[in-house]
Amino acid sequence: MAVIELRRLSKTYRVYQKSEGLLAAVRGLFRRQFKDVAAVREISLDVEQGEFVAFLGPNGAGKTTTLKLLSGVLTPTSGEARVLGHIPWKRDNAYRRRFALVMGQKNQLWWDLPAQESFRLHQQIYGIEPRQFERTRDELLDLLDVRQLVRQPVRELSLGERMKMELIAALLHSPEVLFLDEPTIGLDVVAQHNVQSFLRHYQQARKTTILLTSHYMKDVAALCRRVVIIAKGIIIYDGSLSGIIDRFSTHKIISLLFADEHVPGDLACYGDVIEQQPPKAKLRVPRAAVADLLATILRDHPVEDVSVEDLPLEQVIAEIFSLAAQEEAPEEAAAARAE
Repeated sequence: MAVIELRRLSKTYRVYQKSEGLLAAVRGLFRRQFKDVAAVREISLDVEQGEFVAFLGPNGAGKTTTLKLLSGVLTPTSGEARVLGHIPWKRDNAYRRRFALVMGQKNQLWWDLPAQESFRLHQQIYGIEPRQFERTRDELLDLLDVRQLVRQPVRELSLGERMKMELIAALLHSPEVLFLDEPTIGLDVVAQHNVQSFLRHYQQARKTTILLTSHYMKDVAALCRRVVIIAKGIIIYDGSLSGIIDRFSTHKIISLLFADEHVPGDLACYGDVIEQQPPKAKLRVPRAAVADLLATILRDHPVEDVSVEDLPLEQVIAEIFSLAAQEEAPEEAAAARAE
């Protein structure tokens, strides 16, 4: 049975269009112009219990809006959604005790107080039994190695330390569903790795259902087997991580090691030269032409070693986002002409 169920879920905002200039501002007092912006467009999705799902998309694709709908912060324009059997925007207390939302750019801890004070507040809000609270708190502090920091004011903590405290606060009531909106944004490599390791361990131990948005593909590769890609408010892919490359990548990378200590001058004839450090070179070539191009290169040049790889996941995702943006531009131009 699915823990998260979305059926044709949509959210549209009505945005005021303000023109430049004093005259336009005065005119706007009496006759305002508005534009409907579709943040989420009839998306349908099921997430099973214990899944760790990456929810990806370019800025403005509808990721955060979807998480806010699922957490009850927003009410949809149309469609249905159920999380753990609850309709999120009804904001039932029974539902609030079963999920948590962590937003990398929003703080839920009191800035001038030690994190332990915020933890106590969460205990009261969620009605956590004292022994259970202390056991869960201590376990999370040890897992994230921040016990020595819990008495410092939050404002004195580093960004990575604050994010660890945010995660602890969100998990004190042992939620069954966790929504993570860019939890590693702005963190350095070490802090990112620490957060990834914690989330992996926690999810495997608790079987928590997690929906993650992130612009760091290392988060996705380290944590998620399933990926959902949204663009222009529409789901354009739902499948495995490896399936993204199989479906969307149109090129491969050929790495060559030449035998005569130099790189031939005609490599550009075979593909895009993306790296050249004699006697090594890398070419970006169409997937369908790999076999023929390799045969030609091996025939024409002395090669000691060769390897063929897929494009990096980050590059494939970037190309998907770029393509979505290019498809959106003509639609916006047509809408502007129609107005």
